[in-house]
Amino acid sequence: MTTRGYVAHEASAPLVPFEFSRRAVGPRDVAFDVLFSGICHSDIHQVREEWGPSIFPMVPGHEIIGVVTSVGADVTKFAPGQRIGVGVFVDSCRTCDFCVRGLQQYCRAGVTPTYNGRDAQGEPLFGGYANQFVIDQDYAVTVSEDCDLAGAAPLLCAGITLYSPLKHFGAGPGKRVGIIGLGGLGHMGVQFAHALGAHVTVFTHSASKEADARALGADDVVVTHAPDAVATSGGHFDLIINASSADLDINPYLKALTTDGVFCFVGISGHPFSFDPSLLIGGRRHITGSAIGGMVELQEMMDFAATHGIASQVEVIEASAINEAYERTVASDVKYRFVIDATTF
Repeated sequence: MTTRGYVAHEASAPLVPFEFSRRAVGPRDVAFDVLFSGICHSDIHQVREEWGPSIFPMVPGHEIIGVVTSVGADVTKFAPGQRIGVGVFVDSCRTCDFCVRGLQQYCRAGVTPTYNGRDAQGEPLFGGYANQFVIDQDYAVTVSEDCDLAGAAPLLCAGITLYSPLKHFGAGPGKRVGIIGLGGLGHMGVQFAHALGAHVTVFTHSASKEADARALGADDVVVTHAPDAVATSGGHFDLIINASSADLDINPYLKALTTDGVFCFVGISGHPFSFDPSLLIGGRRHITGSAIGGMVELQEMMDFAATHGIASQVEVIEASAINEAYERTVASDVKYRFVIDATTF
């Protein structure tokens, strides 16, 4: 299957047009035309080798929305014409305790990433910056006819990254949830936490984002550049999620947690964080982290988003604008995610 996409041939090189072949459709495979592909900041990190050595040539993209064109003989989940989504991984060991429980993101053998990885035969995997894709049916989700397709693409990474810890740590009525950062991740967290029924506070360094935060469902907004902003926020949070990639002092946030409260990392700066352990001991507080979600939870999240009208706020671009979008993403010059119109590949 000849496919058109965009590729980085080496670290930090501009992405350029590229033709390559997808695998033939196997008995359990689904082929689909890509309609929209989100640009995740992790795409940029990997293209630029900011997370360690990468595999080149690289076709990034793991927020993929499309429409099914053909299915293998044993496929029961999808039919031609149906909407489909693919996220951060395309396979896992399938047999470990985590995979069996539907927690493939914690697969003991490690998941097979959608790109910047290799398949079982050792061949490089190319991601969703392309006009076609092939996926095992077990590693794709159905997408509701009620979804805005461009806005649904970032749900497959940014959306599930926030939905998973919110559900796991019990965000809901009577709970106080704080979201640090109102970017591509944070703006999804606000919507999900609000829809789950929690009282939502956004912590942001930018006063200009207050109106957006409240429109997305925030009950309170704390502008953090004031010296004691976190300390005077009211505290007693059951859950605070760091959705920011900035370096920050987490101690004021730990102090703002209630007893048994949880501080959860989903965004990291790449540098070590330090904290005062007495803040944990004094309130039996917890520091933890969370990674995306498994296939069961990914489908649950997509269905929940459709039911509650939740979507990413996006700027749709043509493929030729990818490199400019990378620079703007690094500069935080987007509200709140770029999505590529895959018909322009």
